Amino acid sequence: MLNEFSQAIELLLQLNVDVWHIIWVSLEVSISALFLGTLLGLPLGGFVATQHFWGRRLVIILLNSLMSIPTVIVGVLVYLLLTRNGPLGNLNWLFSIKGMILAQTILTTPIIAALSRQIIADGWNIHGETLKALGLGVISRIKWILWDCRFSLSIAILAGFGRAISEVGAVMIVGGNIAHSTRTMTTAISLETSKGDLPLALALGFVLLAIVLIVNVLIYFLKSNTEAKYG
Repeated sequence: MLNEFSQAIELLLQLNVDVWHIIWVSLEVSISALFLGTLLGLPLGGFVATQHFWGRRLVIILLNSLMSIPTVIVGVLVYLLLTRNGPLGNLNWLFSIKGMILAQTILTTPIIAALSRQIIADGWNIHGETLKALGLGVISRIKWILWDCRFSLSIAILAGFGRAISEVGAVMIVGGNIAHSTRTMTTAISLETSKGDLPLALALGFVLLAIVLIVNVLIYFLKSNTEAKYG
């Protein structure tokens, strides 16, 4: 056991090309999906939180439900979209990083939208009447609320990143876990463990744990700062 741990640390210290390529692919996919998920999720959450329309409760229930959707289901659906005979088959995104980003964007968007909706709804209850009295349009109101709740919304964004970086099912199906191309930390850990290459699996596991720990530390401090600011 100690031998595997020492070999895993050695792989990281030696800057093993294969290990760091896998880490880079994971970060590229997750950060890209987080960026797109934030662009889609924050305005969606803001709109649902501040506007009343027919079917609003259904949208809220749907967003909350999608937060916990099994990732393999998303993987299968995206696979069907991107397969040669699928609606998006001409894009040639199947078994590519772009396809993996699409799958993870679908996973992160509902989380960011659902969490931001609740955060913005709380802010809207405090400032909504004032913003209406000022005669601001819908877009201006949403922008103002997003800025006012920016610290709390950072927690929602980091939660989306945590979902993306630790995801395995969808990227395995859509990306194919191809060496030197679409292999991520989670898919590589699964593969290398089944092959018995524990040092490589442990090395990637250490990095993944470190990233998740950093994200949770950031969430903790952002939450603490938010609570200190708003009491």
